[in-house]
Amino acid sequence: MTPRTRYSLRNLLAAARRGHADWAPAWREAEPKAAYDIVIVGGGGHGLATAYYLAKNHGITNVAVVEAGWIGGGNTGRNTTIVRSNYLYPESARLYDFSLKLYEGLSHELNYNIMLSPRGVVTLAHSRHDLDAQSRWANAMRCNGIDAELLDLPALQALEPRLNCGRDARFPILGGFVQRRAGPARHDAVAWGYARAASALGVEIVQNCPVTGFLTQGGRVVGVQTPLGPIRAEQVALAVAGHSSVLARKAGVELPVTSYALQAMVSEPVKPVLNTVTLSPALGTYWSQSDKGEVVIGGALDHFPSYAQRGSFDVMQQVLAATAEMFPTLGRLRLLRQWAGIVDVVADSSPIIGPTPVPGLAINCGWGTGGFKAIPVGGWTLAHWLATGRHHALAEPFQLARFHTGRLIDEAAAAGIAH
Repeated sequence: MTPRTRYSLRNLLAAARRGHADWAPAWREAEPKAAYDIVIVGGGGHGLATAYYLAKNHGITNVAVVEAGWIGGGNTGRNTTIVRSNYLYPESARLYDFSLKLYEGLSHELNYNIMLSPRGVVTLAHSRHDLDAQSRWANAMRCNGIDAELLDLPALQALEPRLNCGRDARFPILGGFVQRRAGPARHDAVAWGYARAASALGVEIVQNCPVTGFLTQGGRVVGVQTPLGPIRAEQVALAVAGHSSVLARKAGVELPVTSYALQAMVSEPVKPVLNTVTLSPALGTYWSQSDKGEVVIGGALDHFPSYAQRGSFDVMQQVLAATAEMFPTLGRLRLLRQWAGIVDVVADSSPIIGPTPVPGLAINCGWGTGGFKAIPVGGWTLAHWLATGRHHALAEPFQLARFHTGRLIDEAAAAGIAH
């Protein structure tokens, strides 16, 4: 080792000990004021995006984002980062494709690299029934103006050569379809990019400030209670994912939401082995590879209500068994870590965006297993309601009132796997 190299290493160690004290903070750490125009509860992607679009699209900057923990520490940091718009119904297709289009320009918009990788999302078919359903699904996407391409077995093998496509496979593969614009992004970069951009426009971000209750006056929500004191607001919006029903209940609102743990895991890093995001609805499992080389493995919900940020061994066992069968070359990889997020599931697997029955309180929830892909459109449409008092056209079908009228948008088939 040369003296120059030793000197460089010493400098690196010294910088680490300083804790990057010379780095400019990405956003301003704020102490809450007594009152704001709007308080957004939840400092994940949806809450931060709402604040950003309030400031950028509507010029409303007297806004506080109040987060119980740290920015992006909830579901935004506990998912598998897949962005897609391969939904069946026109209402969902418009909503999620608008979000994907925003994602496609988000690095430029925020001047922050979110590392979007449009490598394609492949959905596997294991039976003739799967092939028929996916043909209808892909054709519906095309009718809605969204890219979709049916794949026969040779085309699928060319895309993902490590898939077990043998005739003697336990889960034979007959084909599938792909949305080539879809793929993963970097979850913390999305949160940090929105936080920095919102802060630069004047939004205040308050961390470690849980909301313990609501201030009400004449039946209207006029603020929130926190350990740092009451914070008054003309409007309050909730964007707290799996804790939506708990917090809304404190304001007297009962939501048709059930919270479940949704787990995922990553392997030790390896050289590139997967080309796409590949999912099997029949097996409730999906796979991709991170930029660091980890194989990201996700599964279906633990089917019992829970607020614990960990998954059950039963689901993990099913997911890993499917992985070893579908990608035999991954069978010897060691798991690096496992986690779970708490997701808010409603009967039709579609979101709720807009006002609640309590005046002054709006909500963004019900994204279930697909909240990450919807961060831009969730923020855009909720900001529109808060700023104008009118439903955005994209969000109008996704109001809480649909559970009374029966106009549900049942996207369980497209949203049933967590990604």
